[in-house]
Amino acid sequence: MVEPVDELHDLASGVTLHVRRWEPPGAHEAGLPSWVLTHGLASNARLWDGVAWRLAAMGHLVVTVDQRGHGLSSKPEGPYDVATCADDLALLIDVLDLDRPAVAGQSWGGNVVLELGHRHPGAVALVTCVDGGFIELGARFADWERCAEALAPPKLAGTPLETMRGWLDRSASDWPEEGREGTLANFEVRADGTIAPWLTFERHLEVLHGLWEHSPAAVYPDVDVPTLLIAADTGDVGWTDSKESAVDAAVAALPRGRAHWFRPAHHDVHAQRPDEVADLLHDAATDPDFFPPPDGSARRASAGDDQDDTDRDDTDHHDTDHHDTETSR
Repeated sequence: MVEPVDELHDLASGVTLHVRRWEPPGAHEAGLPSWVLTHGLASNARLWDGVAWRLAAMGHLVVTVDQRGHGLSSKPEGPYDVATCADDLALLIDVLDLDRPAVAGQSWGGNVVLELGHRHPGAVALVTCVDGGFIELGARFADWERCAEALAPPKLAGTPLETMRGWLDRSASDWPEEGREGTLANFEVRADGTIAPWLTFERHLEVLHGLWEHSPAAVYPDVDVPTLLIAADTGDVGWTDSKESAVDAAVAALPRGRAHWFRPAHHDVHAQRPDEVADLLHDAATDPDFFPPPDGSARRASAGDDQDDTDRDDTDHHDTDHHDTETSR
């Protein structure tokens, strides 16, 4: 297995981003697209470990990123709006001298990579949004105060590490160990054995405010790069219905959009089911027929109809039945 190398990179935006790089031998000569993977709000690059080493085993160069304020990256007072974070990734891609990599982001990170594809289409080959990229907090909350009150994070600083580890072992018992360890990396472990989130409470609210201000629907028609939306059915019927409507609207508005559902699945499906997510990302980056053609002449009509994959190997994600939306079970 390819071992990751941890690196710090200074950007012209004034921040220093921590990345983990998986570079298999011969990656540059193999001709496979590189991948840049980033996390959600209050998360960190390590949740992508399971996907990253599997993509590297397939021959892809992979870079996972701690965004500003998160993990081992620098923690400026601001700004933390989605556009600024997207610009950070564009600068990082340039610093790393990556030639139009594929990018993926989870949750808030999905909105960030969507904005990256919108603002810097020449910098990336495709965009993947993992249970994100369709988050419209401004549509759910009429004002910021209500949003902040509803979604402010719990204050976990001072919780014993072993308490958090026990909670993860119970709540994420079906996850591979690398997913649980990646979640623990959301926290600094203090000398007294307690934890503190790398993203402070105040900066968490700054990121959340930027997400509340961001409207993916406003940019969908102008995202010219192929875009994959990976959605997780978490079992909350009301939320899933709302999510299905948002995903269908996104696929209809994106020039080259496609969706794939995991049912049932955790919001952190990339940490829970890294083998299937890695296979799907590999297909998206290498199969020339994975996305609708650029001219849209063959856009598939049934964007709202899930395709049941249970009749075939879940690693075969080719759109043979001509539906924009697929399901893994």
